[in-house]
Amino acid sequence: MRAGYLGPPGTFSHEALGEGTEGVSFTTLYDVVMAVQEGTVERALVPIENALEGSVDVTLDTLALEATGVAIVGELVHPVRHCLVARELMPLSEIMAVRSHPQASGQCARFIREHLPDAKVLSATSTADAVRTLADGEAALGTQLAATLYDGVVLRAGVEDHPDNATRFVWLAPAGSPPLGEPDKTSLLFWGAGTEASGWLVRCLSEFAFRGVNLTRIESRPRREGLGSYMFFLDLEGDASAGPVSEAVEGLRAQTDHVRVLGTYRAGVTPA
Repeated sequence: MRAGYLGPPGTFSHEALGEGTEGVSFTTLYDVVMAVQEGTVERALVPIENALEGSVDVTLDTLALEATGVAIVGELVHPVRHCLVARELMPLSEIMAVRSHPQASGQCARFIREHLPDAKVLSATSTADAVRTLADGEAALGTQLAATLYDGVVLRAGVEDHPDNATRFVWLAPAGSPPLGEPDKTSLLFWGAGTEASGWLVRCLSEFAFRGVNLTRIESRPRREGLGSYMFFLDLEGDASAGPVSEAVEGLRAQTDHVRVLGTYRAGVTPA
């Protein structure tokens, strides 16, 4: 099986992919998601939420607005341990810039403030690319694997702002593909003309509350059609194909202009 991931090799996505899968690296998360849409790969593994920095907006927006032929079929939660990597051993006081993906820089913001107060924070397309393209006087935030692959030196390990940092990844496949395991979790998307009406969102969510369906996450994102136009993402417990969840989704359709089940799949577990 060919599976897309955010590359180059050495990213957290690559690390989470594990063995036994033929990984195909892409430069951006948008490209990873669209590779499934276009049939370039059979599956993809993409980050969708981080414990410290929250949702990965590119993944959500691409799934919602462009990759309408893609579904979530599985989930895994992967621990994220950041290393501060340089080309050679050097004191932190001599680091002029720290480079990484913006999500990684955000997850290590406290460390940067306290230990690298004068360093410029530079953006990279991925943590592995930040390590791969290091210049003299710079450091990067990335994986131990990236340091090994690209001949870097780890100056500090475990520089994330909280030791329980983890990223929730989802497996993507063409819509209609079977889930990976017995489904017990559902992700969906909805929007409607009633967004600005008083009580509209409460009515939408009541479809789940009245049926005893537990919502585990809710988030709004702009639909990119002007101010005040939003779409809503829900994660909830249960299988959307049957029982109270199915009834709630049908009730939601009556309240909205658009409902799409992004996927019904087996919930991931954080490794011990």
